[in-house]
Amino acid sequence: MSNSPIDVVLIGGGIMSATLGALLQRVQPDWSIRIYENLGEVAQESSNPWNNAGTGHAALCELNYMPEAADGSVDPAKAISINEQFQLSRQFWASLVEAGDLPAPETFINPTPHMTFVRGRDNVRYLRRRYESLKEQPLFSDMEYSEDPAVIGEWTPLLTKKRSAKQRIAATRSTSGTDVDFGALTRALVDNLVANGAEIALNNRVRSIKRTKDGLWRIKVRHEVGHTPHEVEARFVFVGAGGGALHLLQKSGIPEIKGFGGFPISGQFLRTSDPKIVAQHQAKVYGKAAVGAPPMSVPHLDTRVVDGQASLLFGPYAGFSPKFLKTGSWFDLPGSVRAGNLGPMLAVARDNFDLMKYLAGELLANRAKKLKALQEFMPTAKSEDWELITAGQRVQVMKKDAKKGGVLQFGTEVVAAEDGSIAGLLGASPGASTAVPIMVDLLKRCFPDRYDGWLPTIEKLIPTVGTTLNDRPDEAARVLAQTAATLNLVR
Repeated sequence: MSNSPIDVVLIGGGIMSATLGALLQRVQPDWSIRIYENLGEVAQESSNPWNNAGTGHAALCELNYMPEAADGSVDPAKAISINEQFQLSRQFWASLVEAGDLPAPETFINPTPHMTFVRGRDNVRYLRRRYESLKEQPLFSDMEYSEDPAVIGEWTPLLTKKRSAKQRIAATRSTSGTDVDFGALTRALVDNLVANGAEIALNNRVRSIKRTKDGLWRIKVRHEVGHTPHEVEARFVFVGAGGGALHLLQKSGIPEIKGFGGFPISGQFLRTSDPKIVAQHQAKVYGKAAVGAPPMSVPHLDTRVVDGQASLLFGPYAGFSPKFLKTGSWFDLPGSVRAGNLGPMLAVARDNFDLMKYLAGELLANRAKKLKALQEFMPTAKSEDWELITAGQRVQVMKKDAKKGGVLQFGTEVVAAEDGSIAGLLGASPGASTAVPIMVDLLKRCFPDRYDGWLPTIEKLIPTVGTTLNDRPDEAARVLAQTAATLNLVR
């Protein structure tokens, strides 16, 4: 590898770095690109299929994107926005499949109905209002609703088998939903990057990032096997290191990171690969979150297709660990505290008692309690059929707020230097599913003098970028059908 200044350094071998690299390689093919990953393989943290839900978040089933207001009303605006973003990701993937730059689509994306399932009178009323609000929206036109156990049982038998007939239930279903293996997708994107001239350095941990006098970024790296240090210089740096992004952005010294903190949340899933059970449930079914639960802890019973094998996943069961990465350090959280973010972090702790109470309850939950939560979705579940696996770490963004002192932000946030020479991504859900629009926005923000020149190429890759589909029903139907056909989602 050359030690001359690199045009683009991507830190972290996950879906965000892979997506940004794929975009940059197409809009500026003469730029040199190098990826640094501290593990021996890419996509081993948040992009690993067993560390995330792989839902292909399109707000078809996730209730947290349409919370109920105090007056009982529901606003579809955020759900529509999330769906619009996912459509951009689908278009980009479809373009790469057509160009032969991604493998057969079934290796990373599969059609999987998205459902929402609720119990109890009040929740049924809420879901009915949500459905009424969404059914006329073009991007949600295939959504179905039922309160009939027989119909819901036809959609997926495990929800209704041996359930009490006295219990009020309701469900929605969208057959346009997908299951995405972001690990396989990330590996395919990185393989294509390398095949077209990018470099990848595995087992290389970035230790620090500092600005040089001539405006470059000096990056200190240590090889994790031989423990040999080296330095490189880069013109542009993207920190896509998941939970590790906060530390590296803090070390860069950019003023834009001041005031940001991270709140780590760990989790577990129950998983079964028993063919007899898996065959009875072909959907991703989301419920309502417990009071105080973070969005990534919404209970869901999911079909997962990983390496061609279907399994069922239930959870997540949230917990707490001070690590910012699954392979991180126990000192990650205390090591992230700075004078500039201590106030916002304390304010978040003060104002999120429900979250603390929820996490404490999850930490104390034994196997029987975890099984009971599964049986609320699947009454026939037996403990011996399910194994407990550890999910990935999520680090929620804490940031300054003029009124409250600090707020906990459930989402993603791009932090960039004023001159656009370095940027990083903080936060979690919907994350991977909206990686493409997030990275397109990053290009526009960090390269304002080049973006207009790149736009024709971006528009070929993502035809509706910069526009919306939901307000154009005919165009929405055409684009959805086209990407579904290219990605082999009509089976």
